[in-house]
Amino acid sequence: MHLGTTNSFSRIVLFTVAAGLAAANLNGTVSAQDAPAAAPAPSAPAPLYSPTFPTKYFEFYAGYSYFRPVHASLTTDYASGPSVQANYGSSHSGSVASISYFFNEHVGVQVEGGLNPDGENDGFWTGQAGLVIHKPSHMFQPFGHFLFGATEVAGPNGFQDRPYYHRWTWKQSVLAGGGVDYELPFYNHHFSVRMIQADYNFVHPDFGTQLDGTGGNAGISAFQLTAGLVFHPGWTPVPVTYACAANPAAIYPGDPVTVTGTATGLNPKKKATYTWSGPGLTIKGDGPSGTIDTGSLAPGTFPISGHVSEGKKPGMMADCSTSLTVKPFEPPTLTCSADPSSVATGGTSTITASGTSPQNRLLTYTFSASTGQISGTGNTATLSVGGAPAGSITVTCNVADDKGGTASATATVNVTVPTPPEVKHVVPQCQDTPAIGFTDPQRPARVNNEAKACLDAVTLSAKTQSDATVVIVGEQSSSAHPGLAAQRAANTKQFLTTDEGIDASRVSIRTGTADKDTVEAYLVPAGANFDADVMGTTAVDDSVKPQVRKPLHMRKHGHHGHKHSHKKKAMGS
Repeated sequence: MHLGTTNSFSRIVLFTVAAGLAAANLNGTVSAQDAPAAAPAPSAPAPLYSPTFPTKYFEFYAGYSYFRPVHASLTTDYASGPSVQANYGSSHSGSVASISYFFNEHVGVQVEGGLNPDGENDGFWTGQAGLVIHKPSHMFQPFGHFLFGATEVAGPNGFQDRPYYHRWTWKQSVLAGGGVDYELPFYNHHFSVRMIQADYNFVHPDFGTQLDGTGGNAGISAFQLTAGLVFHPGWTPVPVTYACAANPAAIYPGDPVTVTGTATGLNPKKKATYTWSGPGLTIKGDGPSGTIDTGSLAPGTFPISGHVSEGKKPGMMADCSTSLTVKPFEPPTLTCSADPSSVATGGTSTITASGTSPQNRLLTYTFSASTGQISGTGNTATLSVGGAPAGSITVTCNVADDKGGTASATATVNVTVPTPPEVKHVVPQCQDTPAIGFTDPQRPARVNNEAKACLDAVTLSAKTQSDATVVIVGEQSSSAHPGLAAQRAANTKQFLTTDEGIDASRVSIRTGTADKDTVEAYLVPAGANFDADVMGTTAVDDSVKPQVRKPLHMRKHGHHGHKHSHKKKAMGS
């Protein structure tokens, strides 16, 4: 081969250095400026220390290359002799480098160059670009690519006893293949080892039609195997993180509580261990959630700690903290009512207590009263006010829950003492006026003018109280003839009904036992009992008729032609 070893080695060094400088430069600039932020964490826990695969990132690769042509030969024509066919040999000491840019986690574009000079009777330089497909994972990362470009080919040269030289010639080429990378847990997971990359390369170089041993036409199919180091600066590690929360975060003693932890960055192939703790708390559960027994907890705030671990190395474990607030039970509320709110002495009233517990605790009711007697069960009681004086009674309703919370309320019951019905009594008449007397010995039953004042007063009382009646009681001395008392009462009634206009049905007559010559008049209001107030009288029957009153005769006296008339004033004859 006419290209010297030094020159070939220089090309290898220059290409490798250029790739390295490009990687370093992109690592310092592109990764910092163009590499996007990490994709949002998936809903499922992320594997332990796996990279967060960004949606866009660069990847750089450099490694050793073994180039093995197959079905590769060149036919050279000579002017002085027959054509000669020679085969290409392998290159065992090549190198390869590539730069890839991914538009998302899986698809990108790639530029790759290979240096395989000074092989066995040949040399190959490759430069292609095209599509690359990548499947990131937390361990093995397979990929594939399909590239188009050009390959610079030299040789084959120097076989048999005819040394000749075929110049380096670039021709179009196609490369397709793939491989697998293994992520390294060092340097924040920015490096992977390319365990193998296997490609198929096809190129058809044309050296011309010269007949001096430097021309010819070749069809080359070659396998290229490489291995090396991959650098992806856009990836970042995800250590295990842990967050936890109590649900509900604020409770009353006895309420159920679940504490739940959410871990990210866990390796699904490893078994994680969980522990829970908290001062004064009993937490049951050895998984990502636990239950807390709150029945005996006093009001206050209780810290809770959680721990998750997949191993003892840093980043393989994490802690979380939250808290639980235990609230004191709210006391019950109470209303108290009385029905009816006003009762007569000797009556009863129903007392109703309506209590409410915000936490639906068991309630117990009691009752008390400032006077009277009260008893009952549940939330109702009966107040008896027998014998209580008129006034108000204060009833106190009390409620207590099973946690010691209490409440009180009051109701007022008004006690009334009924006014006894008014007892009507007979009213004697003419207490301040002369009594109805009988002083005419010739007419002992005649009602005199002196009785006019008393009878007018009786008439006025009867007209003032239209529902009252009048009782006339006749009396007579022991020396009078029998029946005089009854006649006196009848004559008096006659005057009241005829002259005074009192309805006769309202006037009754009786006789008494007093030893005197008078008539007594009584006003009897509606509801009064005459016999109870005035005892010893006897009703006069209808056989006793009043005496007819005779008018006085006009007396005439004549003297010297004068006529004198005298009228004797009398109320009866």
